[in-house]
This record gives sequence, structure tokens and C-alpha cells, in this order.
Amino acid sequence: MRYFTTTAGWIEVIVGSMFSGKTTELLRRLDRMRRAGRKVQVFSRDRRFAENAVVSHDRLHTPSTWAETSAEIEAQLKPDTDIVGVDEGQFYDEGLVDVCRRLAARGRVVIVAGLDQDWRTEPFMVMARLMAEAEFVTKLNAVCSRCGNPAIRNWRKAAGGERILLGAEESYQALCRGCYEVAVLESRQIEMFPAAPPKSDEKP
Repeated sequence: MRYFTTTAGWIEVIVGSMFSGKTTELLRRLDRMRRAGRKVQVFSRDRRFAENAVVSHDRLHTPSTWAETSAEIEAQLKPDTDIVGVDEGQFYDEGLVDVCRRLAARGRVVIVAGLDQDWRTEPFMVMARLMAEAEFVTKLNAVCSRCGNPAIRNWRKAAGGERILLGAEESYQALCRGCYEVAVLESRQIEMFPAAPPKSDEKP
């Protein structure tokens, strides 16, 4: 019997809540690849911490290339790139799935990190589809900021508005399943019974 080998690459996906260490894990894997002599290229569309670098919450960093869309990732890929890293994958269009599939078929290893759900617990479909496509999926937990249990939810401190609001500790909390439900109830009570405006000392 004759066995055939291929030069196909693969896809790795790192997901979890905010503050769970997704970017840190992405950077760790990319650093290992560099130490092994592989050519690494990183893409992002997040400029919260730096213009041309991916930066984790614990301030680890690596140079990156700005890509507004998934098509720009493929267009800016260098011919000698072996390893492709994508941070904050949830910000990209669903074309990212096809881009990752094509890159893996051409022998590249693609590692994507991102949120699996928004603050309403609705899944980011691009990440859900990537998890279905990937050979390796890692789900990380944060620490609940209220009770210390494993956190899988993202709670936006100022509810409402657009689905995506760029921010960090000033805008979001990582919560466990139970504390998230409590936060939802608290938010509904505030909406139903808003605080009364302070009384004026001025006489009519």
C-alpha cells in the first residue's frame, strides 16, 4: 500500500471571554514558531494599545500589519510567510473563514484569537464558523470579577448601544455564568426604576 503525504497546513482557534488571556496565548504560540525558525506574520484591526502591534492586556506585544478586511489579510501576505496570526478575529467579516481555509490548504498554519460571544451572549458567527473549521480549538476562561469563579461571559458596564464597543477594564467585566445573570437582573431593575434626579435647593 502506498501512502501519500500533503503539505497542507492547519487552523488553530483560541477563544474565550475578555481578560481570559487569548492574545497572550496567541503571542506565546507565535513566539515558539519564531524560535523554531518559522516566518511569522500577524494581522489585526485593533489599535487600542498600539498602531502597528498586537498588545495583550498584560502588555506582551508583537509587530502586526493592519488589515481592515479579511481580503486585506490575504492581499498583504508575504510569499515566505509560514505562520499567520490573527488577533481579535471577531472584528472581521465572515470571509475570514474562507481566507483561513485557503491559507491552510497552501501549507500555512493559521492561528486566530478572538471572542466567541458578545456581551449579550450572542455568538460571533465568524468565530463559530472558524471553530467548526479548525483542527485545534482552545477555550480559555477569565476570573469572574465578582466572585472569582471561572468567567465565560463579557458584561458591558454601560449597557445598550452598538454591538461592538472597543474598550478594556473601563468598559467591560468578565463574569461567571451566575454573576452574569445577576448583572442582567440588576440592569433591568435600573431600567425599570431609574434613580430620581437630585432635588434643587432653589425656591420657585
